[in-house]
Amino acid sequence: MKAVILVGGEGTRLRPLTCNIPKPMVPILNRPFLEHVVEYLRGHGVRELFLALCYMPDKIQKHFGDGRGFGISITYAMEESPLGTAGAVKNLEEHLNDTFFVLNGDTFTDLDLSAMLAFHKQRKARATIAVTPVENPTVYGVVETNSQGEVHRFVEKPSWEAVTTNMVNAGCYLLEPELLQHIPPRTYFMFEYGLFPALLKLGTPLYAYPSRGYWIDIGTPQKYLQVHKDLLLSKAIAKILGEPTHKTVWLGEGCQIHSTAEVSGPVLLGEGCVLGPRSRIKGPAVLGPGCIMGESSSVEEAVLWRGVRIGKGVNIRKCVVGENASIGDSAWIIEGPVIGDNASVGSGNKLKNDFILWPGKTLKPDSISF
Repeated sequence: MKAVILVGGEGTRLRPLTCNIPKPMVPILNRPFLEHVVEYLRGHGVRELFLALCYMPDKIQKHFGDGRGFGISITYAMEESPLGTAGAVKNLEEHLNDTFFVLNGDTFTDLDLSAMLAFHKQRKARATIAVTPVENPTVYGVVETNSQGEVHRFVEKPSWEAVTTNMVNAGCYLLEPELLQHIPPRTYFMFEYGLFPALLKLGTPLYAYPSRGYWIDIGTPQKYLQVHKDLLLSKAIAKILGEPTHKTVWLGEGCQIHSTAEVSGPVLLGEGCVLGPRSRIKGPAVLGPGCIMGESSSVEEAVLWRGVRIGKGVNIRKCVVGENASIGDSAWIIEGPVIGDNASVGSGNKLKNDFILWPGKTLKPDSISF
């Protein structure tokens, strides 16, 4: 079985976390997001994977190589300029000679791909679109179907007055290769606005496969935090690195935890983390490898990337801190801020809500207080 993953986007909604790294490589439970996706696809019989690249492609290629180290064959297709979701797949047409999956590179799901394939074959569909229920369909593409699951209309980001269903496009498709003839070559072209509506007009059999499995778009810092919370609370399945202790705490090799430190799971600590005297972590929380927590500091419901250094008396809650950032003594970062890679928050600052500190920037001590 073959699959295409669309990983060419710049991840603008997830900035500043994607300033130095492409979105498929952001860590989820201390592993690149794309590693989780590859493992998921292998579990459903996918053995040939094609990655449509555009933004920071070298970081993805260097990590995955030809895929042999991950038990799969990987072929890369480069886009000199963005080709859109369908245009990117057209760029791989020479490799796609049988039924194949297409997945967006920013969704985490446990959708049953094997069941979706059986559904597709049973209905002799030319295209099958996975759909999933959401609370707010106005920010997604709504897919309207008849009782047999055959698609009869697409509505992109409808107003509440126009909403007829909460089932939205989940960004996972099964396609037959002959459909690629309807996509113009070397042209920006979308499945959602271009190919699928065109196929409906032609009378091509399109079906929607409904799934109530786990599904989340990780494309914003808020959703990025949410997926960690959900995975640590076992709302979805993912491989967690490290050895579990007391069932809800996972420790990487070489962690040093002071006897007076408190760790209340679910918590994942990467290798070599250091927790100082009277420091406290309350899950769901993730610390990347080499993070250091100073005396009497607190981390709660947060995600810290590799090498974050935290001073004394720091309070970090419900936020994301990028790689090798440093947080000065007595600083507070709570309820939503995002701190970029190699940024420095000076001592005594109080940051909250949608505050962003961009990579490499320094916030002088006592500059901001809420």
